[in-house]
Amino acid sequence: MEQAGRLILILGAILAVVGLVVWALGKVGFKGLPGDIRVESESFKFYFPIVTCIVISILLTLAMWLWQWLRRG
Repeated sequence: MEQAGRLILILGAILAVVGLVVWALGKVGFKGLPGDIRVESESFKFYFPIVTCIVISILLTLAMWLWQWLRRG
């Protein structure tokens, strides 16, 4: 039970940090990366952050690779 509680606390802290970063980026005017798909008209808005998703995927893959490499050593 202690390990589950610790895991939940760590995940909550990570989520809070990610939330603060996203909030801060919105405050400074970050609208996404070049290449993200944005379609806007008077009655319709569509935004798909394809490039942002790719960048986040690459960063998470590198972080998980580094984590695995450090745990083996």
